[in-house]
Amino acid sequence: MQSKQILTLDDVKKIAAAAEAEANKNHWAVVISIVDDGGHLLWLQRMDGVAPISAHIAPAKAKTAAMGCRESRIYEEMINNGRISFMSAPYIDGMLEGGVPIMLNGQCLGAVGVSGVKSSEDAQIAKAGIAALAL
Repeated sequence: MQSKQILTLDDVKKIAAAAEAEANKNHWAVVISIVDDGGHLLWLQRMDGVAPISAHIAPAKAKTAAMGCRESRIYEEMINNGRISFMSAPYIDGMLEGGVPIMLNGQCLGAVGVSGVKSSEDAQIAKAGIAALAL
């Protein structure tokens, strides 16, 4: 039988705090979402002033990154490069940059999804959060 690493509540709080710090440092209002490896929501934080739709987009980005074990921007790039049939993939509805998987030794532990500013800035915030784990 194999064992796997999982995110603890302490891990999730560290990620969220670091992501929030990155957003605040840049004066960005965002939603920060953290999911486990199955895309199940562990954390949702909506900062003041962010558009309500971001509370739906951030978890979708995180779920997409977790279930695919890759950044959500990969799917966006595939579609933008003409593979529009990928839009029919089941259970993946956050195919925009800003979802980043949390990887450890080739295993996906979950993901962070951020929405509210430019997609590249969303990804920057997600990566700052993940960096707090010092994997």
